[in-house]
Amino acid sequence: MDALYDSIGVGYDTTRRPDPRIAARLRHHLAPKADERYLDLACGTGNYTAMLSQKGIALVGLDRAASMLQAARAKAPQVPWCQGDALALPFADDAFQGAVCSLAIHHFPDKAAAFAEVRRVLVRGRFVIFTATPEQESGYWLNHYFPEMIARSGRIMPSLATLRGDLAAAGFRFLAYEPWDVPPDPVDLMLYAGKHRPALYLDAEFRRGTSGFAKFCEPGELRDGLQHLEADIASGRIDEVVAGYAHNRGDYGFAVAECG
Repeated sequence: MDALYDSIGVGYDTTRRPDPRIAARLRHHLAPKADERYLDLACGTGNYTAMLSQKGIALVGLDRAASMLQAARAKAPQVPWCQGDALALPFADDAFQGAVCSLAIHHFPDKAAAFAEVRRVLVRGRFVIFTATPEQESGYWLNHYFPEMIARSGRIMPSLATLRGDLAAAGFRFLAYEPWDVPPDPVDLMLYAGKHRPALYLDAEFRRGTSGFAKFCEPGELRDGLQHLEADIASGRIDEVVAGYAHNRGDYGFAVAECG
């Protein structure tokens, strides 16, 4: 996993930039207070850490990948950055008053253990997770072109019931899950950023910045899926495919829990 993310980390910010709308919801749900310290777990290149820090939130960013943190330090040297494992956080008990984690929990080999570590280092406060559930991913029209990739991705995404159970087992009270739909003009080009812009998936640079394509899409499926998608875009059939996957479950969501 470290090698994968060290590889993705090179040039990651070309397509993965912080979306102010996502940052605003993270801040809203975290409900930070002045003079308190917060953790950004699995912060990657620090996009959201830096944006939230600019809003006056005292954040510490933690990630396993050295290349990700190198980019993070370059963009926001004022933020304390730390290399470490979510399953063994290098912080004392009760070190923070809250935490956020964006599009990363599906990469934790033991989510319950990671959540328990977050609970250990929080004296109180909220834990805000931006993620997607398998139920949401099943509604991506990408299933039509890359079914095995989405199936593999869905197997490591916790269902909402599992997420709630793991948070409760770690000592958190679950507060809410707020669905979030990909807008027509996404800034952070995550896996489903091409929801309204199908041609985006034909861009190799975009695909390299998403763990779904980088980790879960086999070469044969990628080749066949891209050929099929390109043909449907050219013929206009893509509109029919997209319409067939319409739903109201949201594409991603903010899970909000609390402790203390």
